[in-house]
Amino acid sequence: MQTAAPEAFTQRPGDAFNHKRSAWAQISPAARRIILARTARSIGQGALVAAFTLYLHTLNWNAPQIGAVLSGGLFIGAALTLWIGPLSDRLGRRQFLLGYELVLVVCAAVALLAATPWLLVPAALLGGFGRGANGAAGPFGPLEQSWLAHGTPPALRSQIFSLNSTLGMLGMALGAVLGAAPHWLSALMPTDWAYRSLFILPLLGSAIGFFLLLKAEDAPTAANPEARPLALATVPEDQDQADRQARHLRENALLWRLGLVNALNGLGIGMVAPLMAYWYLVRYGHGPASIGPAMAVSFVFAAFGAQIASRLAQRFGAVRAVVGMRTMGLIMLVLTPLSPVFSIAAGFYALRATANQGTMGVRQALTVSLTGADRRGLAATVNNVSIQIPRAIGPLIAGVMLHLGWLIAPFFVAATFQAAYLVLYQRFFKNIEPRDAAP
Repeated sequence: MQTAAPEAFTQRPGDAFNHKRSAWAQISPAARRIILARTARSIGQGALVAAFTLYLHTLNWNAPQIGAVLSGGLFIGAALTLWIGPLSDRLGRRQFLLGYELVLVVCAAVALLAATPWLLVPAALLGGFGRGANGAAGPFGPLEQSWLAHGTPPALRSQIFSLNSTLGMLGMALGAVLGAAPHWLSALMPTDWAYRSLFILPLLGSAIGFFLLLKAEDAPTAANPEARPLALATVPEDQDQADRQARHLRENALLWRLGLVNALNGLGIGMVAPLMAYWYLVRYGHGPASIGPAMAVSFVFAAFGAQIASRLAQRFGAVRAVVGMRTMGLIMLVLTPLSPVFSIAAGFYALRATANQGTMGVRQALTVSLTGADRRGLAATVNNVSIQIPRAIGPLIAGVMLHLGWLIAPFFVAATFQAAYLVLYQRFFKNIEPRDAAP
């Protein structure tokens, strides 16, 4: 559907037999480092998803205050994405991601050493504590996606992006298990210090990610002659400009559609996911000893779901895989708040994670295939911002609902948005496949 920049993969004799090699062997060294950095980062994210809201509850914060901090972090993340995403198409990705890792190291160090609101709140807002991103680089996630796409052959994008999600979710699962540690550590130290010790995990994860990305080769930028589409390089300048404008018009229409469906998705996610650990506490009276492992199971299920989604996408197409799996997830979402006991609710939510979060890699692969390589940062930015801004509204509204004792309402509101998302996603993108995109 469009021409695109040459990438790390050009046709060579014998490429027809590349399917016999592992997907990991066919991606660039930089892509491997990106995936490993995400895995390291995900462990700290998983611990904070399981324990950060419980930590704030221990500090005597109420539900609206907790929701406001989570919402504020999402809004700041969306604003940074909106500014930096398109800029990365011209200036490169690596320098921004390296800066992000350093910021996270500082924020985690501050939260480790201080619990006073005037220090903890800014650190939480910039560090995105508790919101979880399956290891993705928060507001810099679009840069990560476009950089990974550069180092991945189009035919393997659904598979590699699903692998990226799988490893991130497994790291989240390990982190969520470690998120139960305050239950045991509180016997040895004050409770707030037991929770604060968890910030060592994101600190170390981001430090590892920094050194992994430090030696990764950046992708070409739009300002780099290497990024000029081959198909346009040999045509007259007027024709070049006309073709580029026509392509941009087609891409813009797809990006507008993406923004609309993602807004519905983001509203649905924000009403439930960021406050799930806190909801377990309020609804069933459980603490980190059981909430951490329950969240870990949901991440393991999501990792399993990512591999299922990858295989379904290869067989039935990306959109059918997403819509089919997320329809099952919608049913699990409705059943979760109706569960009479904690174990049943946690089971339904884990199955919901299998279907919903498991499709993340396939959805990202489709997103970066909507445009040429010269606008991939823009596409990933639209994808991220159109989810994050609506998602940022959810925790604040849900926090007020929980404060009022409305423990089921957030789930039903979320289910309504998710249902609308599935209808439009099928209608807008049913004829698009990541494997058919240009490199």
